[in-house]
Amino acid sequence: MPTALVILAAGQGTRMNSEMPKVLHRIAGAPLIAHAMRAGAAVAPERVVVVTGHGAEQVEAAMAAFDASAICVRQTEQLGTGHAVLQAAPALDGFAGDVIVLYGDTPFIRPETLGAMLAARRSHDIVVLGFEAAEPGGYGRLLMEDDRLVRIVEAKDATPEQLAISFCNSGLLAADAATLTGLLKKVENDNAAGEYYLTDIPALAAAAGLSATAIRAAERETLGIDTRAALARAEALFQAARRAEMLETGVALTAPETVFFAYDTEIGRDAEVEPNVVFGPGVTVESGARIRAFSHLEGAHVGAGATVGPYARLRPGAELGNGARVGNFVEVKEARIGEGAKVNHLSYIGDATLGEGSNIGAGTITCNYDGVMKHETQIGARAFIGSNTMLVAPVTVGEEAMTASGSVITEDVPAGALALARGKQVNKPGLATKLMARLRAIKAGKKG
Repeated sequence: MPTALVILAAGQGTRMNSEMPKVLHRIAGAPLIAHAMRAGAAVAPERVVVVTGHGAEQVEAAMAAFDASAICVRQTEQLGTGHAVLQAAPALDGFAGDVIVLYGDTPFIRPETLGAMLAARRSHDIVVLGFEAAEPGGYGRLLMEDDRLVRIVEAKDATPEQLAISFCNSGLLAADAATLTGLLKKVENDNAAGEYYLTDIPALAAAAGLSATAIRAAERETLGIDTRAALARAEALFQAARRAEMLETGVALTAPETVFFAYDTEIGRDAEVEPNVVFGPGVTVESGARIRAFSHLEGAHVGAGATVGPYARLRPGAELGNGARVGNFVEVKEARIGEGAKVNHLSYIGDATLGEGSNIGAGTITCNYDGVMKHETQIGARAFIGSNTMLVAPVTVGEEAMTASGSVITEDVPAGALALARGKQVNKPGLATKLMARLRAIKAGKKG
């Protein structure tokens, strides 16, 4: 049966104390809502509908970056979760299948849990996701009779006996699209807030002779982010789980607690990551590579057996071939470093291609930007670039060519040639001694 997702992302999140919509705050380099979307993608949804409200334009722009096919609808008035889901009904017109309601501020739902909800739908009309709460507090309680969910009671309306129940409502729900829409139209707002609540659905289903149930997930999966403190805790939970996963899959982490991963970091077996390394989004590291301490990588690919750092920065578009070396205080951006090539220290390589086995001396800069446009530098295989060379792009250095240290290269260098492009040195005998004596005398006169 086809599946659709409805992701609620209309809330302001006032407790975050931020101008940014709550669902755009980040964990592991991605907005909260992107984590929910990634989990939902595992069930191969036919449609994804995102209900926006506060900061709608910002949220919609972010959604387009993660899933251009997502349909965004707006909840112009914040009238509760039931009202929010009902706004998605026109976008589901003609859809015949199951709908899973997700929350954009609940980032840790596992794909396996969503699969279990869909499996439960084979024998029940409504499926709610619940969890055993360590501290039930203000959570809504799930009132069960065997496997049947009778209704959801809010904590403020619960009796003492009901408050003793630890099986709580996560807010996630699955149902047939037509059934869900029909029940939502029956939800009333006769409560203190004057809002329409999704939690009324199980009781309405029972009244209509429909079957509702609840399945269990770990409490961690249902964590909603409402405050900066909760966001920080969520980041810590993500990182701890990711570090454990990396170690389990054969990645060597010298000091795991100091390494930070993005939501999509991929590292091969037998790679080694030293302390204080940060991975931004879009990084892949192949087997046997070594990422040395205090390096920062984003949007980069590191080939098998390559070495990065210490204190290196790989920016988006950096591609390191197998066995390549990028050393301390080197920055690489939109550049392809060939197999076995070396950029060992104090250099900037941007918008460039380095051939296999090439060697880039300390202090080399590819001068790629003219103030308006970027230009390419091409360095051939086994070329040797002398220290402190400025390569003014666009420029090509041929295979096995060399540049002399301190050169400013503005023209192409043929294969096998040596390029020297620096001012002639002139020595003035005795002038240094005379100059220093004069300066010292001036300084002494000022003190007198």
